[in-house]
Amino acid sequence: MKDISEIRDAIDAIDGEIAELYLKRMKIIETVAESKRERGAPVADPARERQILSRVTEAVGETYENGARLLFTTLFGITKARQRVILNGEGEFANSIRRSVAETRGKFPLRALVACPGVEGAYAQQAASRMFPLPTIVYFNDFEKIFEAVEKGLCPYGILPIENSAAGSVAAVYDLMQKHRFHIVRSLKLKIDHVLLAPKGTRLSDVKVIESHPHALAQCSEFFRAHSDIEMKPAINTATAAEALAANKTPGAAVIASRTCAELYGLEVIAESIQNAALNYTRFICIAKNPEIYSDANKISVMLSLPHRPGSLNDIIAKFSAINVNLTKLESRPVPGMDFEFRFIFEFEASISDPSVLSLLADLAADPEIDRFTFLGAYSEK
Repeated sequence: MKDISEIRDAIDAIDGEIAELYLKRMKIIETVAESKRERGAPVADPARERQILSRVTEAVGETYENGARLLFTTLFGITKARQRVILNGEGEFANSIRRSVAETRGKFPLRALVACPGVEGAYAQQAASRMFPLPTIVYFNDFEKIFEAVEKGLCPYGILPIENSAAGSVAAVYDLMQKHRFHIVRSLKLKIDHVLLAPKGTRLSDVKVIESHPHALAQCSEFFRAHSDIEMKPAINTATAAEALAANKTPGAAVIASRTCAELYGLEVIAESIQNAALNYTRFICIAKNPEIYSDANKISVMLSLPHRPGSLNDIIAKFSAINVNLTKLESRPVPGMDFEFRFIFEFEASISDPSVLSLLADLAADPEIDRFTFLGAYSEK
């Protein structure tokens, strides 16, 4: 048997040959791109790709054909990206990002007019006050009104919850992302401590129904399992539910909200920290109509639709992996009115000033196989 060092030497020699062949193939691809420019031919040639895949998988045999298919499919993606750069340059997308960076001057503002869901005491209000030390807050009764207020220029900024560490994604917000024009300019993880509030003099044994936002109810599922006789009632917002209970003082009713709401609305805390997990966090985003890319931006979000073919999602993920980018979230949402069509939202840790990151995003924006690529923002998450 050969010594491991001899085996590794043989692998190194093969890797060197592969690198040389890769470089040789890329040089030829550049001439192909020039030929396509002269003929006005498209970059993608699916028939040609199928031909190559059939030939190489037959050549390697059944044992290795899946690996060969993955290798060459990835290679096709790399070569098409290189052809698009040659034919189009980095394109308008990269130029628009550079303009946004240049136009975003100074630090994130201390004062701003901010749209928030709910009423005073809502967790979104607490997130807004953390992002903006001196905010002027305008309250709206649902998430879509926040998008509309920002989109129409009524408020420069809006605050929205998108994910909870226990209850998962806020699906309603992700669905609304497909309908509205906006950009994420900040993100914040807020620790959530739910308490049970009721009119003064109410005991836990008196409570028959608890009202709160569905996500808050889900975050307290263990409490409800322990008190199975108590009914859950959904509300549009935790603080809105607290304000309504303080006004109506309905016997046997309680709400799940923040401790701040007890002080604001004259309610009494009758159960402490009733969420399932002690470390319970909700992620909030701050949105604006136009992109604002500050120097401390460390996350990027994009939204896109992928073609219906095997491996299309893997191809995109491989591109992020190739430039050593860490994907922190991948959310898929059905496209309204389209059966079995999905839109994907990618969140990843990266700097937009990194040339390889900007080049990847420019390629995704220019790829004709990707439907409705949308840059959602480059922002800092605290």
